[in-house]
Amino acid sequence: MTNVTAVTRFFLMGFSDDQDLQTVCGVLFLVMYLAAVTNNLLIITLITVDLQLQTPMYFFLKNLSLIDALLLSVPIPNFIINSLSHNNSISIPGCACQILLMTSFSGGEVFVLTAMSYDRYVAICCPLHYEAIMSGRVCVLMAGVSWAIGALFGALYTAGIFSNPFCGSNVIPQFFCDVPSLLGISCSDTLVVVYVCFGMGICLGISCFICVMVSYFYIFSTVMKIPTTEGQSKAFTTCFPHLIVFTMFMITACFVYLKSLSDTPSVIDRVFSVIYTVLPPALNPVIYSLRNTDVKCALKRWLQSHFPQCPPFDTLMVSIC
Repeated sequence: MTNVTAVTRFFLMGFSDDQDLQTVCGVLFLVMYLAAVTNNLLIITLITVDLQLQTPMYFFLKNLSLIDALLLSVPIPNFIINSLSHNNSISIPGCACQILLMTSFSGGEVFVLTAMSYDRYVAICCPLHYEAIMSGRVCVLMAGVSWAIGALFGALYTAGIFSNPFCGSNVIPQFFCDVPSLLGISCSDTLVVVYVCFGMGICLGISCFICVMVSYFYIFSTVMKIPTTEGQSKAFTTCFPHLIVFTMFMITACFVYLKSLSDTPSVIDRVFSVIYTVLPPALNPVIYSLRNTDVKCALKRWLQSHFPQCPPFDTLMVSIC
């Protein structure tokens, strides 16, 4: 028989034990969080109010921006508060809430990105049937299924992990609650539900990856047949940002969730955790809208309607558009 101590709270290791460095990290993450959430909310607002952006591509982009804003809002505010207050503890219910929401939103993001690749495939490879295939009802159904599957996985993961007590160390070597760390300190050796869900998640993730790669194989094959360089450039402009976002998200997620458990995680482990949780949601608005003429012109129209007496904004947007 071995005596074990039940865990009632967790301690998030964060990035440093030095309080001054914790404060610097908290302020830095606060600035990044506000900028990323503002950009995502701006895209959501523009797509919602601008009639010229009421297309399937922007409908899925709006869903992606909403998921990104929510995904950022799960771990980052808690990390900012902990860094500025120098208190890195988190309750078990709080940790369970993080696992539930982050797993749900991460799963939903993968499926929305997959739906976006199918939308690009239909638009480029079947342009004559695009409106019939990607009708409003189909788009809502695809988005709803993406959110629902993500929520289902989140609920199953959370129920499986927190159905058993935790014992031993209460230190989580990350700045947020993550599945691998919690599995390492679980008292149970038979987390059947978790590992079944984990296997299903890997299978669905691989399936989404294959679907995206097959879609882009046909997309690039079709684009290369376009006779004009301008047409090829326009098609690549709408496809490459999505492919970059999807690849970056999948690679960092695989590194975070498929890496071997370690009691002394390296700096690279924490860096990839930051990349996975912060970088894709923060960069998605920039990648999708920086060179997107439709979004920039929608921003111009919105600024003109809300700030008609503001020449600098108007001049800037006219030059961009």
